[in-house]
Amino acid sequence: MTVPFGTVFCDWMTTAPTKDGVYQYGGNVEPYGDFSLSPAAHALHYGSAIFEGLKAHWQVDGSLAIFRLDDHVTRMCQSAELLRLPALDAAVLRQMIVDTVEANVGEVPPPPGSLYIRPTLIGTEPNIGAAATPTSEALLYIVNCPVGDYFKGGVRPLTLLVEEDIPRTTPQFGMVKSGANYAMALSPTLDAMAENAAVDQILFATGGDITETGAANFFLADDDRVVTRQLDSSFLHGVTRSSVIALAEDLGYEIQERPIELEELEDWAGRGEAFLSGTAAVLSPVGTMLRGNSKIVFGDGEPGTNTLRLRESLVAIQNGSGDDLHGWRTTVQS
Repeated sequence: MTVPFGTVFCDWMTTAPTKDGVYQYGGNVEPYGDFSLSPAAHALHYGSAIFEGLKAHWQVDGSLAIFRLDDHVTRMCQSAELLRLPALDAAVLRQMIVDTVEANVGEVPPPPGSLYIRPTLIGTEPNIGAAATPTSEALLYIVNCPVGDYFKGGVRPLTLLVEEDIPRTTPQFGMVKSGANYAMALSPTLDAMAENAAVDQILFATGGDITETGAANFFLADDDRVVTRQLDSSFLHGVTRSSVIALAEDLGYEIQERPIELEELEDWAGRGEAFLSGTAAVLSPVGTMLRGNSKIVFGDGEPGTNTLRLRESLVAIQNGSGDDLHGWRTTVQS
């Protein structure tokens, strides 16, 4: 794919508006297109909107499979609960995702491309006086995009700028996949890129607490260990993050989920590696980190052997060339 990630949309989508708080889905796909929304819709004024991001991949046997479908459904249901949106029916959400993917099967690109799946839920109650109350009605919809690599240039070493002052998001809602969380990271990221064209992402380490970048979880690795920040409500509980941990355990690495001190980075750079994980990013190596006036280069600045080993293990499960020991693939009709 040569077009920017997420800018081309497939022909079919599914929608399920609520009626008295219950999602109405009749099992039919519909042509991709605009829908009407009240100018007073709750989502437009009070941020009652969440989404998910997952992918379907062509398998080596010619079938099509969605990666970790049920885990993404579970996380979206949790996001809806935390933002007090009308409770999702996991079975309905799951079926809508499968139906949309099957309808768009002809637009799934060949490997290493994939079909990006974007379930979205927005509050639709027309009430601008509801700042302190949740929306009573909502719209759930699923759209798909044929995609290639998230970062320009494919699998290449990224440059991260360490941000120690500005928070990534509101701590108690960091684990919600909501647009508001991404909006908070946008301005500092764009400012950093404007000041230094080499910067790909900001690594948020507010008050010295390393959590994640604006769009991915952060890892350190060497020949023996894989290290990442322990989970709490301040940042996203990545599905790809949990996949990397499980695969690293399978490969015999020691897993450490703990605080990562900024002072550790120099030491790791001299003997280990760093990488990012996410549905869109997959597993992306970090070559350089900028902290204040310091430039920290990991190894020779190129993708490390452990990073590539973990990435290859993950991709093998996604494309069906490796054994699915954890039951992560959901095969759909193709």
